[in-house]
Amino acid sequence: MQIGVIGSGACSKEISDLAFEVGQELARCGAVLVCGGLSGVMEAACKGAKEAGGTTVGILPGTSREEANPYIDIPIVTGLREARNIIVVGSAQAIIAISGSYGTLSEIAFALRLNIPVIGLKTWELKEPSGKGGHSILEVKTPLEAVKAALAAV
Repeated sequence: MQIGVIGSGACSKEISDLAFEVGQELARCGAVLVCGGLSGVMEAACKGAKEAGGTTVGILPGTSREEANPYIDIPIVTGLREARNIIVVGSAQAIIAISGSYGTLSEIAFALRLNIPVIGLKTWELKEPSGKGGHSILEVKTPLEAVKAALAAV
C-alpha cells in the first residue's frame, strides 16, 4: 500500500509533530509513505516512518538526489518543480493532507480530480460550487484517525 503525505515545506512544531505521528502510524501498518521528499511536513512524516521501520519515497522537484530529506529511502528525481505534484498524488492510493500551502492545495485538487481519497488533518477546507456534487476532503482530528481513514479508503 502506498499512502501520500502532503503538506508545506515549512511548518510549526505542532504540525511537524502531527506529521511525525502520521509517518509512524503508516509504517506500523506496513504502508509505504510517498511525499515530495523535502523538508517541513514531508521530512517530519518521513522521520516518523523511518523510526518505526517504514519505507519512504520522495518525488523530488529538482534535478539532484541530494535535495531529498535524510529520511527518504527512494528519491525520485524529476526536474519538474511544482509539476511533480501530480506524480506525488498519482503514486498514492490515498492522500493525507497535513496543514499546507498552495502546493498542498494543488495536490489536493489533483487527488480529487483523480478520485484518490483525501484525508485532511488541519488542512484546507474546500467547498464544491453548488450543484457539482464531487468528492471532498474527509476531515479528521488526529494522526491515528488520518491513517485509519486512509487505509480504510484503500
